[in-house]
Amino acid sequence: MRIIFATGNKDKMREIRQILGGIDAEVLSMKEAGVFEDVVEDGKTFSENARIKADAIYKLLQEKEPEQAAQTVVLADDSGLEIDYLNGEPGIYSARYLGKDTPYSEKNRIILERLEGVKDEDRSARFVCAIAATLPEGKKLDALGKMEGRIAYSIAGENGFGYDPIFFLPEYGKTSAEISGEEKNAISHRGKALREIEALLRKELEK
Repeated sequence: MRIIFATGNKDKMREIRQILGGIDAEVLSMKEAGVFEDVVEDGKTFSENARIKADAIYKLLQEKEPEQAAQTVVLADDSGLEIDYLNGEPGIYSARYLGKDTPYSEKNRIILERLEGVKDEDRSARFVCAIAATLPEGKKLDALGKMEGRIAYSIAGENGFGYDPIFFLPEYGKTSAEISGEEKNAISHRGKALREIEALLRKELEK
């Protein structure tokens, strides 16, 4: 059995392998599996986008490699940052916010500018991660994880990626880019969703 995670993000794959390490299966990115497909994610929620991607990649595998597809689980996620003061922005557009090629350092700077003068209680935000799994014979599994926090007043930390340097965790007194990878995996939106999908996968693989 192999697991193909529909992403080419190296940072994301590192987290995924750490959390799914207990499953007896090879965990590959799309690139490592030789799959090159740009799926249009036109859903209205994180869960819809994850499902669209997982199903599309599995269908492609069935067409190209039917025998291997019968031994493959495709996982796909859609994740992002929701800021309450900004009416949920950037939300499902997190990766494309302010332009797909805009560096996160610039995205983070502009978000901080938009929240300038906003008090702690109004800076609430959360990371959301939806994961969809498409298994052989049409079986589908879904999971959703969230990490609550608030937007910091300044950029801090180099351990994370994306919006981590502006996402403040009150229980740690740090941003999610300042805590260790192990600490982040234990509480993160992706960690929660991956552990949920891992438990569901284990049940299916034991059948």
